[in-house]
Amino acid sequence: MRHVRLLRRCVELSRLAREAGNTPFGSLLTDGEGNILLERGNIEVTESDCTGHAETTLMAAASKRFTKSQLRTYTLYTSAEPCAMCAGSIYWGNVGRVVFAMSEKRLKELTGNDERNPTLDLPCREVFARGSKPIEVLGPYAEVEGEAAGVHEGYWS
Repeated sequence: MRHVRLLRRCVELSRLAREAGNTPFGSLLTDGEGNILLERGNIEVTESDCTGHAETTLMAAASKRFTKSQLRTYTLYTSAEPCAMCAGSIYWGNVGRVVFAMSEKRLKELTGNDERNPTLDLPCREVFARGSKPIEVLGPYAEVEGEAAGVHEGYWS
């Protein structure tokens, strides 16, 4: 299935982000045919930028490259459910679909009280539901959630 294959690529991007010294998150953008258009890993630590989440930096690049009409037909894939900030950037960027591997709830189980990731209890579906346009959300994906969680093992204190 296409979603699982693309989510596995996001997991690999999260692994690469971790190896580069960042928190382990990865995201990519596809067109309607499933072709990968952009990829990003988290850069929050190495760039000293609290907005350097994979989805947010991906949306910043996407909004410079594609029209809002194009983005409406695109899908954002990500290794973990988008946080409220990332969901906002996805919403304002006009992406039509979000697919994630690991839920925010599972991520919170992994991060615990680690101050590097003070997880909000605010699923992206709730953020999008407050908007005036629909955004399709698919996830978590059981076939990939364990792999996504595995990249986080030993990272959080």
